[in-house]
Amino acid sequence: MTVKVGDKLPSVELLHSENSVVTPVDIAQRTKGRRVVLFGLPGAYTSICSSAHLPSFIRTADAFRAKGVDEIFCVSVNDSRVMEHWDNSAGASEAGITMLADWDSELTKALGLEFTVPAAGFKDRMTRCSMLIEDGEVKVLQFEEDHGTCNLTAGETLLEML
Repeated sequence: MTVKVGDKLPSVELLHSENSVVTPVDIAQRTKGRRVVLFGLPGAYTSICSSAHLPSFIRTADAFRAKGVDEIFCVSVNDSRVMEHWDNSAGASEAGITMLADWDSELTKALGLEFTVPAAGFKDRMTRCSMLIEDGEVKVLQFEEDHGTCNLTAGETLLEML
């Protein structure tokens, strides 16, 4: 079943790596009592993710905070070290974005957002999405129907919906 507006995020442990120190993050606990943005994407360093999706949230991070967003999460099915390296190369944490690794696709599957493209080496990757979460509940949710686009899920698009 695919996540929908009104659903609560499940208690799933993601990983955050900073200065090569890996810390578990329970996404349900981290969103409890808070207003957060979560955007998910198929993979670190992939073309649209690197050229459009992550940069759109880097550009809009301050505007989200001005609208009362406590934290912005980028989630991808990669290991935590890859997410840290991508963060360092893209400047995500400098913009206030927390990069989280859904290393075993547990959150992706729990949300019903997995897809597989064997020819690209993608297995159980996260469908491109963006959402506003308040106190653990999904309030606004956007998906891309085409995995190769970033229009409905861009930072600017979500920001306009708040």
